[in-house]
Amino acid sequence: MLDLQILGFLDDGPLHGYELRRRILELGGPGTRLSAGSLYPALSRLEAAGYLTREDAGTSRRVRRTLTITESGRSRLHQILRDTSGADLESQPRFLTVLAFLSRLPPEEQREVLRRRMEVLQTPPAFFYDDGRPRRQAEEADPYRQGMITIASAARRAEITWLRQVLEEPGTTVAADPTAGRTTPGTDSTATTGTAVSGTSHPSGRRTRAATTRATRATRARNA
Repeated sequence: MLDLQILGFLDDGPLHGYELRRRILELGGPGTRLSAGSLYPALSRLEAAGYLTREDAGTSRRVRRTLTITESGRSRLHQILRDTSGADLESQPRFLTVLAFLSRLPPEEQREVLRRRMEVLQTPPAFFYDDGRPRRQAEEADPYRQGMITIASAARRAEITWLRQVLEEPGTTVAADPTAGRTTPGTDSTATTGTAVSGTSHPSGRRTRAATTRATRATRARNA
């Protein structure tokens, strides 16, 4: 997962090490930890593999290294995304990290990853088991454990609804923009990546516009 985060953010544009670390922590959310002892060995490993380069800049007293993804690194990023499986599909936080960079793939490859996630979501959430059998919400006496299942079930339904919209609705497309969110080192903006969904307008929006039009016509008629 760390390789995906590093290569994904560098695909947005070159970054200094501290900026890269900040973006990874922001993506992970509260409680996320990433020590220099984890990040910099990973950067050295990816550099040795030819997936990124480091260029020194600045004065002799304060050298800043700019990290840049290579074409091999971009190919590796695409491979990681295409091969999303196991815990990266089953864990919602890990899959959200995949979504953050999924737009780097061609549309049909994006959809294949989303289809695999949809298959995972067909199994209702469970946190407690009896001899390997998931305990149903009705079997839980603890109201807070019931609440855990309620919250997880609501999130699951919302995600299934979104996935169906992307995968099934006529006119819906998943656009891959290889330059989306790219920045230059030294900027303070957080990279924005993800899946762009477009399609027909929502029925409620059409109803609202129609109602506004009728009200405007009625007002004009009264004032005539």
